[in-house]
Order: sequence, then C-alpha cells, then structure tokens
Amino acid sequence: MEVVSGLSEKAQHDLKVIDRALHGDSKAYTELLTRYRDSVYYVLLRMVNNPSDAEDLTIEAFGKAFHNLAKYVPSHAFSTWLFRIATNNCIDFMRKKSQSPRPFDQDEGEEDEMEATVASDMRGPDELLMDRETAARLNRIVKSLKPRYRRLIELRYFEDYSYEDIATELSLPIGTVKARLFRAKVLILNMVQDKRSGI
Repeated sequence: MEVVSGLSEKAQHDLKVIDRALHGDSKAYTELLTRYRDSVYYVLLRMVNNPSDAEDLTIEAFGKAFHNLAKYVPSHAFSTWLFRIATNNCIDFMRKKSQSPRPFDQDEGEEDEMEATVASDMRGPDELLMDRETAARLNRIVKSLKPRYRRLIELRYFEDYSYEDIATELSLPIGTVKARLFRAKVLILNMVQDKRSGI
C-alpha cells in the first residue's frame, strides 16, 4: 500500500501494518486490534451504555473491518474508517433493538450479548456458538485455536462458566480472562468469515 500524503505519522504507520495484514501477516491484525480496541470499545460504550453490548459491537466492528480490509482506501486514516464502521454498525444495532420487543424469557445481563448480532449481516461468535446447526462445525474451529484460547471458549460457552469461575479454574486475573476471551472471539469470527472456513 502506497504512502499517502496528508496523513499523520500514526496513520502512515497504520498503512504499513495494513499492507502486512493484506500479505498474510496475522501479527499485523493483532497490532491493529491492540492499538484501537479500547478506543472503539469506549466510544461504543458511550453510545449503548451497556458493557456486554459494547464488547460484542467492538468485536463486530473489527470483524467487519478486517473482513473488508482490502476495500479500505487510504484517502482517510484507517482509524477514521474503523470508527465509521463501528458507529454505523452501532446505530443499526440501536435502531433494531428499539424496534424489537424483548423476548419474555430472556434475563437481564449476559443474555444481552446475543442481541448485539441482530443488527448486522455478520453473525457474531456468540450466536454461532449457540446455533445447533453450526455447533459441530464451529467446534472444529474452536479445537484449532491455541490451547489457552480454546480452553477459555470451552469454559465460557460450552460449560457456561462465569468470568469469575474461569479466573479461579485457570488461576488467572479476571482482567486477563476477559482480554483473552475477547481475543479468542475475534479469532473465531475472523476464521468463520474467512471463506466461511467450511461453515
């Protein structure tokens, strides 16, 4: 990807990272995720005022951005493009949520994580994990993850452990558990979207 005049030094650096990502460097995706994850999350949290929804919408934003990275045109900074994807997706989510009656048997709290996928044409990993039709195939993707990520996904979504239970089980700080789960869900989402990975 060519250097574009008029962009900040940070934006120019992002172009180089994006170029690496488009040439198959998985660490480049991680670098972009690490650089912008918290910023995107807090912007979305201010919009939806719900941590679970904000987390899921952040995953969706990165999933969409990474899936369409080849379509990014560097006339604006990558961060501008990413935040536009994130906020537009969030607006769609809020619009759909305000129009959709809440299922009577759905509890408050973590069940809300499922709602974050409604507004998007891209299905989130939480929804896929709960879908009987894709569970077996998704299980193969989970098994292909690195052990530290695979075990977290299994405990959280297959064995219904709370964050606190996982932290106790694996002797990890709860912050580490949440961060690794976030990373694991992004990896799953990207694998699912990469030519559907056979799904």
